[in-house]
Amino acid sequence: MIVTGKHLPRRTFLRGLGAAVALPWLDAMVPAFAAPAQKKTPVRLVFGYVPNGMMMRDWTPKGVGKDFEFSRILKPLEPFREDVLILTGLHHRNGEGSGGDHARASATYLTGVAPKRVSDLAAIELGISVDQIAAQAIGSRTRLPSLELGCEATRSVGACDGGFSCAYMNNMSFRDATTPVPPETNPRAVFERLYGSFATDPDPKVRERLNHNRKSMLDFISADTERLTARLGAGDRQKLDEYLTSLRDIEKRIARAEKDDQDPTPAMDKPLGVPSDFLEHAALNNDMLAIALQADLTRVASLIYAKEASTRSYPELGFADAHHPLTHHRGRAELIEKATKIQCHHLAQFASLVKKLKAMQEGEGTVLDHSMLVYGSSMSDPNAHLHYNVPCVLVGRGDGSIKPGRHVVYPGIETPQTNLWLTLLDKMGVQAEKLGDSTGKVDHLTDL
Repeated sequence: MIVTGKHLPRRTFLRGLGAAVALPWLDAMVPAFAAPAQKKTPVRLVFGYVPNGMMMRDWTPKGVGKDFEFSRILKPLEPFREDVLILTGLHHRNGEGSGGDHARASATYLTGVAPKRVSDLAAIELGISVDQIAAQAIGSRTRLPSLELGCEATRSVGACDGGFSCAYMNNMSFRDATTPVPPETNPRAVFERLYGSFATDPDPKVRERLNHNRKSMLDFISADTERLTARLGAGDRQKLDEYLTSLRDIEKRIARAEKDDQDPTPAMDKPLGVPSDFLEHAALNNDMLAIALQADLTRVASLIYAKEASTRSYPELGFADAHHPLTHHRGRAELIEKATKIQCHHLAQFASLVKKLKAMQEGEGTVLDHSMLVYGSSMSDPNAHLHYNVPCVLVGRGDGSIKPGRHVVYPGIETPQTNLWLTLLDKMGVQAEKLGDSTGKVDHLTDL
């Protein structure tokens, strides 16, 4: 479309007191007669993680290539069949060892490095993770180099599993060999990091008063919004309205979570305003991540649906059993069934994120078309703590660099998952020769 005057810069913000709202991709951001190269959209990289391994019998699809059947756990992704690439036969050899499997699982997932036990449990010795390699290479192009989200409170001090530091078990992103990048579990903190800082206070009574008096962020940017809207065509006006409406919906849900939080005990791990309901917490994280990617606030993100060795229960599934004990089922059918239901539940939340990104139009495609979303775990069979043939699904097209709609099987035990990580970096234009136990790069991502 043609906009009177100059086209909008991609980094246009709507500004107001304490807030700066980046915009989604609009037609007005491209000159009417721009060459295709000028219309190139950014490629995003997202890692979704679930703990405690996977029931591989209900994960692994039947058939290979294009003629595969979705398994029970992967069924929520079936509506996006042409966007899904299922990868079987990848391994985490450095996750193997004596004791501490859950600490080693999360520590090696994105680094490929075997964690070391150190006498000082406040210290760690590991390696940089793939997401942080990407963030350090391209992070200066966006407001946030990377965004780390979680649905369960974590800690990075003390011993948690097999004598390993808790920092290994509760994080999967590492800026370097000794610095974890913890996931943020408080939706308000995430929202204000993305869009602006507002007054907060640890005292519940003070916070309640602030919440009552707090205006919507959209109120602060209303003047800028009106000026911009007057310059836009009908299609862009509708897209902007939908985007701002989504932001307002997130604001309301965060405020509701804060209002409902009546926990008077400041020593509890759960910060004020963190939803106690898993579905609402996961949905908020999905929504905030989706709009952050849409507005190009970040191009690198990770999302931990639950921490390793999580004992969270999911009463919405009809039972109160804790997750981790269920995965040590010892072959008992009723425990296997409950653990599988939890794994289906987690995958459904990831599928919801996929659906949101596929619905976001961007240029001549969608945000999903220009993204690479990984979902998986660092263990396969949880009962035996196996670190080979780990579950892995890749969703999106990487701006045309990936041909999905297939099930690819890597034979034997020769392909580290870090080879995939190097390949994804390459498709983002980030060059890295080695990551942890990598032996090269994988093929078959673009093969028909």
